[in-house]
Amino acid sequence: MLSKNELFFKRSFDIAFSLAGLIFLFPIIISAWMIACIVTKKNGFFIQDRVGQEGAIFRVIKIRTMKIDESISTTVTQKADPRITAIGIFFRKTKVDELPQLWNVLKGDMSFVGPRPDVVGYADKLKGEDRKILSIRPGITGPAQLAYKNEENILALHKNPIKYNDEIIWPHKIRINLDYVSNYSFKNDIYLIMKTIIGRNE
Repeated sequence: MLSKNELFFKRSFDIAFSLAGLIFLFPIIISAWMIACIVTKKNGFFIQDRVGQEGAIFRVIKIRTMKIDESISTTVTQKADPRITAIGIFFRKTKVDELPQLWNVLKGDMSFVGPRPDVVGYADKLKGEDRKILSIRPGITGPAQLAYKNEENILALHKNPIKYNDEIIWPHKIRINLDYVSNYSFKNDIYLIMKTIIGRNE
């Protein structure tokens, strides 16, 4: 568990840099929102309920990168998913779609680093020791996300991607995130942020 000092420094960092990020990146966020509105013919902001700290539900904000397809209901996304728009592929690759989450960080729903916030049906079903993951705010980036940054490509290799996600990837992510919480350090947060920005492999 994180100490009071660790929580203080982590939150202070989140407030300072999310505010700065929103100010300097506002033109990019608005431009991406306008493009997404035109391409998807929907609100360019994709807003979805996610499971946050202590299991509380909050609304995450991202740039919309997918069109609505009533025939596809799964939240598990694969490479070449027909719902992803051409510009959406670019937004995902450059992480522009993640920028609106700076608002979630400023509000206190999220942190820059932590377990990724999952949709209802996953994180809310954690039990026992696994629920330690929910003791901290979810993050824009985190160790499990970096470990599976090519998750869509991995899922595309399997005939039943949902089953593979539920039985292999999701349990592994839990172990990675538990290790992050149990061995937390602010220095590691900075490392994970830099690794996300640079996009460097191990």
